[in-house]
Amino acid sequence: MAVTQQEIESRLWDAADELRVAMPEAQYSSVVFPLMFWKYLSDTWEHHHQEFLAENEGLANLSAEEAHEIEYRDYQSFEIPFIYPGTVQQRRASWSSILSTLAHPGLGQRVRTALQAIETANPAKFSRLFGSMTWTAEEVLSGEVLAAVMLAMDRTPKMHEGNMSHDVLGGAYEYLLKRFSDGSGTRAGQFFTPREVVELIVEILDPKGYESVYDPTCGSGGMLIASANLLKAHSKRGYTLKLYGQEAVPDTAGVARMNLFMHNLDQFQVEVGDTLKDPRFKKPDGSVAQFDVILANPPYGLKWKPWTNDPRAIGGVAPQPSADWAFVQHMIASMDPQKGRAGVVLPHGVLFRGGQEAAIRKRVLDDDLLEAVIGLPANLFYSTAIPTAILVFRAPGTKAPDRQGRVLFIDASKMFTKVKKRNVLTEADIADTVAAYHSDSYTDGDPVSHGGGRLASRFVPLAEIAANEYDLNIGRYIKQAAAESEDLGTLIDVYNIARAERQKTEARMLAVLAAAGIEGFDE
Repeated sequence: MAVTQQEIESRLWDAADELRVAMPEAQYSSVVFPLMFWKYLSDTWEHHHQEFLAENEGLANLSAEEAHEIEYRDYQSFEIPFIYPGTVQQRRASWSSILSTLAHPGLGQRVRTALQAIETANPAKFSRLFGSMTWTAEEVLSGEVLAAVMLAMDRTPKMHEGNMSHDVLGGAYEYLLKRFSDGSGTRAGQFFTPREVVELIVEILDPKGYESVYDPTCGSGGMLIASANLLKAHSKRGYTLKLYGQEAVPDTAGVARMNLFMHNLDQFQVEVGDTLKDPRFKKPDGSVAQFDVILANPPYGLKWKPWTNDPRAIGGVAPQPSADWAFVQHMIASMDPQKGRAGVVLPHGVLFRGGQEAAIRKRVLDDDLLEAVIGLPANLFYSTAIPTAILVFRAPGTKAPDRQGRVLFIDASKMFTKVKKRNVLTEADIADTVAAYHSDSYTDGDPVSHGGGRLASRFVPLAEIAANEYDLNIGRYIKQAAAESEDLGTLIDVYNIARAERQKTEARMLAVLAAAGIEGFDE
C-alpha cells in the first residue's frame, strides 16, 4: 500500500513535537533533519541490501571482501559502515542498530559517532552533511528526549524508493521546512523563502536542461530544487541541471544538502562560507565562477565589511550598513557572458536609496544590465511584512533586441490571497506575473493591464529613468491612486517618491547656500 503524503508528514511532525519540552521550535530543524536523513539513508541501504541477498543466494561461498565488492558495485550507492569495528561493541552505523540501544546511557554520543562514520565513509557525497551536531550533547538534548524523538520517527513508514517516491520524501521535507519557519519568527527569513516566491523567480529565469544554476545564499536549497522541479514539470530532465550553492551557516548548508538528496538530486555542490567575503566558486585565475542562472533571496540590510579592492564592485562599493547591492554585484559578476541571467529578491529600498547605492544603480543601468523590476505584495515573507521586489538582470548585450535600452516594470502588489498571518501568491497569480514578464507589448507609454486588472506593466526607456536620477521606484513609472488602493506597498511607494523629491530639493538648497558662503547646515 502506497504511503500518502499526509501520513508521513503527520508522523514526522509527531517526532518533531517531542522536542517541545527541550528547545524552542526555531531549533527543531537542527535535530529533526539529520535524524530524518539518517533514517532515509539507513532504510535505503537496508532495502538494497535485502535485494542483494535475495538475488545472490549462490554467493555464500564468497569471501566477505568479494561479497562487499559486488554489493557496492551493483546495489549500493553509498556505505553505512561499522562503528567500533573489531570490538564486542561493533555495530553498523544504521538507524535500526542504534535504535536498539535506546535503553543504554550515552545515546547522543552513539548517534554522533554513527553520523560521523557515515560522513567519513562517503566523503564525496556526505562530507560535513550532518552539520555541527551540537544537539547530540547530553547537556543540550537529554538522552531521554532524543530517544522519544527517535521512537516517534521510527513509526514513520520505511523511507526508501521501494516504499515511497522521492516526490513524497521531498514533499515531507519541505512540509517540515515550512512548519519550522511558521514557528520560528524572524530567523525564518534566513532559512525558508515562501515556495510561491521561489516558483515565480524560477519561472521567470527559466533554467534549461544541462545548464548551471547558482544560489549564493542558498539557505535550505529551495531555489535550486525548484529549478529542477520546473524542468520536471515540463516533462524534461531536471536531474541534468548542475546545481551550486553557498551558505554561511554550516548547519543550514547541511539542511540544503539533505534536502537536495531527498529530492533525488545528486549533481550539486553546496559550500560553506561568506559569499561576499569568501566566494567559494572560482575560476583558475581567482575570479568568481560564472553560471547560466543565478538566483537568490539574500539577507536584507545585512551589515558587512565593505570591499577595499574587489573586481565585483562595479559602480562603487555598497555601504557598511547594508550589503544589498553587494549581493547584486556578486550575482552580476557570476553571470555567464553568453546567456547568464540573474534574479534576486530584495526590499524596495534598493530601488531608491541614495549615496553609494545610487552610484551602483546608475552604473548597472548605464550598462543596460537590468531587465525588469517586479514589485511583489507586502507580507509574503515569514520574517518581514515589508513589500519586496524581484530584480532581473541579463549579461551585457544579451537582452532581447526589443528590450535593450529599456527596463520592464511590473506592479504585482495586488496579486495575493490572504491566508492566516500572511499573503500568498496563487498559481494564477504566478502565471499572470510570468505572462506579464514575457509580454511582447513593447510600448513605452501607458501601463498595460494583466490578470484582470490586478497587474500592470510598462517598459520604461533608460532615458526616462536617467531623467529621474536613476530612481527605480515602481510607483514613479506605474502611477496608482492611493485613494483607490491604500495597501502598504502603494503607500510606501508614495512615501518614497515624496522622500526622494525632498532630498533633491534639500541638496539644491544646500548647494545654493554653500555657493553663497553660508555653512553650518547639515543635510
